[in-house]
Amino acid sequence: MITKQLTHPRSIVVVGGSNDIQKPGGKVLKNLLDGGFDGKLYVMNPKETEVQGVKSFPDPKEMPNVDLAIFAIAAKYTPETIEFLAQNKNTRAFIVLSAGFSEESHEGKLLEDRMVESVNKVNGSLIGPNCVGVLTPQYHGVFTRPIPTLDPNGCDFISGSGATACFIMEAGIPKGLTFNNVYSVGNSAQMGVEEVLQYMDETFNPEKDSKIKLLYFEKIDKPDLLLKHASSLIRKGCRIAAVKAGASEAGSRAASSHTGALAGSDTAAGALFRKAGIVRCYGREDLISVASVFMYPELKGKNIAVITHAGGPAVMLTDKLSSGGLNVPAIQGKDAEELKAKLFPGSAVGNPIDFLATGTAEQLGTIIDFVNDKFDEIDAMVVIFGTPGLFEVYDVYDLLNEKMKTSKKPIFPVLPSVSTAEKEVKAFVKKGRVYFPDEVMLGEALSRVYHTPKPVPEKIDLPAVDNEKVRSIIQGSTDGYLPPEEVTALLDAAGIPRAKEFTTSKKDEIVKLAEKTGFPLVMKVIGPLHKSDVGGVSLNIKDNQRLLDEMERMMHIEGSKGVLIQPMLSGTELFAGVKKEDKFGHMILFGLGGIFIEVLKDVRTTLAPLGKEEAFAELRKLKSYKIIQGARGMEGVNEAGFVDILVHLSALVETAPEITEMDLNPLLGNKQKVVAVDARIRIAK
Repeated sequence: MITKQLTHPRSIVVVGGSNDIQKPGGKVLKNLLDGGFDGKLYVMNPKETEVQGVKSFPDPKEMPNVDLAIFAIAAKYTPETIEFLAQNKNTRAFIVLSAGFSEESHEGKLLEDRMVESVNKVNGSLIGPNCVGVLTPQYHGVFTRPIPTLDPNGCDFISGSGATACFIMEAGIPKGLTFNNVYSVGNSAQMGVEEVLQYMDETFNPEKDSKIKLLYFEKIDKPDLLLKHASSLIRKGCRIAAVKAGASEAGSRAASSHTGALAGSDTAAGALFRKAGIVRCYGREDLISVASVFMYPELKGKNIAVITHAGGPAVMLTDKLSSGGLNVPAIQGKDAEELKAKLFPGSAVGNPIDFLATGTAEQLGTIIDFVNDKFDEIDAMVVIFGTPGLFEVYDVYDLLNEKMKTSKKPIFPVLPSVSTAEKEVKAFVKKGRVYFPDEVMLGEALSRVYHTPKPVPEKIDLPAVDNEKVRSIIQGSTDGYLPPEEVTALLDAAGIPRAKEFTTSKKDEIVKLAEKTGFPLVMKVIGPLHKSDVGGVSLNIKDNQRLLDEMERMMHIEGSKGVLIQPMLSGTELFAGVKKEDKFGHMILFGLGGIFIEVLKDVRTTLAPLGKEEAFAELRKLKSYKIIQGARGMEGVNEAGFVDILVHLSALVETAPEITEMDLNPLLGNKQKVVAVDARIRIAK
């Protein structure tokens, strides 16, 4: 839990405070002093009675009660000092900068556990260990730089890595990006990124609090908590971007199904971000670009006007916007001709609007006014303006600043001359503006922000399944892959349509079963996991003789326990599956089957529970979606039927959480229906 003593302490002690500002204990004390902390400030140092002008207590028993303790001492001394302060000095908040805990050794993990136990006993807050600290408008409890001028409208930044937080601030601040609260959680012994975000949600004040949240994860320990509070904050008007580093393939290596091979913790993290409405980023500059986009009004439409005095950057931006699903539409007609007449000869207004290297501030103002007042189809502008170094461009950036104050449409400034026009760019930033040095990074960020979906509804309606039947099958089964008869029974209980099928290991039964199925039919071996690999699938069987021959052959395949026959159906091959991922719960994956899953891996991944609205939205993001619609005379697929199977899968795993992997591969779909042709289900109780 986050206590008031952590966020608004009235007194702070630096345990290990030093006169040497090149050490963490000295630097954090100096930062607290320079930051103007207006409460009572103390130091605990056994060798000093005063440190940097602050009273120091060699004997902690003599120290008065204190709200917050910041630790910069060796790991081995930290747990007992925390216990003493918690029990004797009414301390309820602790920031442990020190390293040497779980990140280093098993012994360090034991020290860490002792700290958490002491803090939990008094319902206190612990940040760290192994972190750079906490930076808020109330106090500068960090031992690093930079320390930006904090801005209530800046970003709240919660990072699992202190160094990464510093690097992002260092790169973002010169571009005009501002910050409000910065939490470095380090090892997250008691609280991680998720708990800090929870606090920001539960205490959110729309009149006072920042509406921009940036997150950096190396692991997501509490995905449910993250989903709940990120979604809640976004519904309240916030915008959230996150980097999830440390993609792992361990889950994929251990998987034995298509679904398992395609899914892992990083895939789950991406699905969670989409479900919550979080914009996913993939690096420091990427996060800075998205955060900078957040500092501007939200893009309400896809049509962008590119205003430039340099052709190359405009072309690259146009390419990036177009490939990212945004539009740079042609501008033409009477108003366009009127605008062109106001510019130098040779200028172009078709979009990009190129007013040449000789273009003036006045002309830029005219273009912006036309886009605002006369080109109704345009939703936002990107202005690219650097300098060849022949003259100063203060007038252009001053005008740009003034126009941005009154513009009805968002204006995103790209100022690429960060060296040649360094003074002018700095003056622009001092006016409170954020700029983009690279047009392609801006185009990528704009596209990603625009296409990130809104959070899914808090309550997701799932279809009914036969709960009693499902539980009966699961409870009567053993761990591992279920036999075919139990698989079909589960599909029926879940309401998932399937092809009619029969199983047998007896030759004298197969002909009678084939009469019920009808020719042509498909035969599959029962037993081996990967049937195709062992020759265990035979298609288009049209008569009894081939039926008997194929059964004879398959019964001699190693591991064979019988055969399964189904009618030979036609349609587009589809795929759906389920994978249970540690901490995240069940992922539901789907797409086209065949080469699209085997080679192209054109698969969408969602987290259960999956409702119809989200399923339809994700289905339409498949690269192969046009095939599902029906392309080049091919029959399309019943989308509603496909989605219905997906949401029934979600309902099934809610009733049967023991399902760890499940493949419906293939499903066959046409305009009338979608049915499961083959299925595998693995459970672990």
